[in-house]
Amino acid sequence: MTGPRQLAVITGASSGIGATFARKLAERGYDLVLIARRGGRLQELAAEVEARHGIRAQTVVADLTVAEDLQRLCSRMNSGEAPALLVNNAGFGLRGAFAVSSPETQRKMYLLHVVATSALTRAVLPGMMKRQSGAIINVSSVAAFVVGPGNVSYCATKAWMNSFTEGLWAEMKALGSPVIVQALCPGFTYSEFHDVMGVRRDNLGRGMWMPPDFVVSESLKGLDRGARLVIPGWRYRLLVALLKIAPKAIVLRVVARNYNRL
Repeated sequence: MTGPRQLAVITGASSGIGATFARKLAERGYDLVLIARRGGRLQELAAEVEARHGIRAQTVVADLTVAEDLQRLCSRMNSGEAPALLVNNAGFGLRGAFAVSSPETQRKMYLLHVVATSALTRAVLPGMMKRQSGAIINVSSVAAFVVGPGNVSYCATKAWMNSFTEGLWAEMKALGSPVIVQALCPGFTYSEFHDVMGVRRDNLGRGMWMPPDFVVSESLKGLDRGARLVIPGWRYRLLVALLKIAPKAIVLRVVARNYNRL
């Protein structure tokens, strides 16, 4: 007789990397809680994974930049058994100089990438630690390793996400907890994310674009080995390695010259 299935909670699950996490985790036998703003998309995805994999998928329509929605989700995470896996994937990009971009849109980016990520993590982590098992994947970006004119807040919030994740990883080690915390840092990925931003794919070589299936597979491989940082694709791993050793002044000049290239 088999025991109850493990539960995975995924934010931003209606498309792209989030929807791919849902399909991959359902394939692994997880029950799912799928969270996003677009209820129709969530229902379609839930029906698909339930029919294909025989798991249970619940849907929650929520906007994590709205305090009431976020509090409702945190309360839900606190009220029952902690999920086996939390994927903080909800996010969006923004193009345009900080000084002329919408203040409200900037505020929502910080609420989503920083406030929601930290709040949901705080909601599930005590239960995971008490149970002595669990994992959290924070979907960050290669942008976390560089500053980007026209993407100032995006780069800053993703850099925060990496720092937050690595700090938690070290804290779990210090406390002797087996809970795994991972920052997933993809580069350009075929999804609606870049379409919404209006990023032109013809300005980059095809080798710089990755399918979401590859990105999520690399994340889950990293999860299996307890990796705290996953950068899918050798090109991006090389890029990050070079960024770490390059003088900051040179990097800043290069990104400034390439402003508006994409």
